[in-house]
This record gives sequence, structure tokens and C-alpha cells, in this order.
Amino acid sequence: MPTAYFLVNTKMKHELDVINKIKSILSQTQLPHEVQGVFGVYDIVSKITATTDEELRNIVLEKLRKIEHIESAITMMVNEGSK
Repeated sequence: MPTAYFLVNTKMKHELDVINKIKSILSQTQLPHEVQGVFGVYDIVSKITATTDEELRNIVLEKLRKIEHIESAITMMVNEGSK
């Protein structure tokens, strides 16, 4: 199953707002996911697993990247051949 890591930088003091919004969006999809606030280069790391590449792409581009207070985001698709 296609998996991606979604790495996010938020506007200052909006980390929890963005974490909660990501969790809400991903919970509605009923797909396996993890969302964690982290210390370091990024503020939030999410792991998302979908049934198809297209479904994963749609979630990231049409839903997650449009969340208010996200300053930047990087999506890293897992190389399925390396599992």
C-alpha cells in the first residue's frame, strides 16, 4: 500500500491547531495514519498509508496542503521496493 511522510513547518504558536486539523482530516479518510509534533527542522511529521497512489496524492494535495497556518510542507513517498 502506498505510504508517505508529510513533514510540516507551521506558523509560530499554531502547531497544535495544525496537528488537530491533520488528525481530523485523516480520521475522516479511515486510512492508517500517525501524526506527531516533533522538535527539530520540522514541527509535525505525519505518516499516511492509502489504498492507491492517486488516493494518497489527493489527500496531500487537495486536503492537507490547504490547511491554514502551514508555512511549508514536504511530502516524501516511501519507496515500496525498499520494504
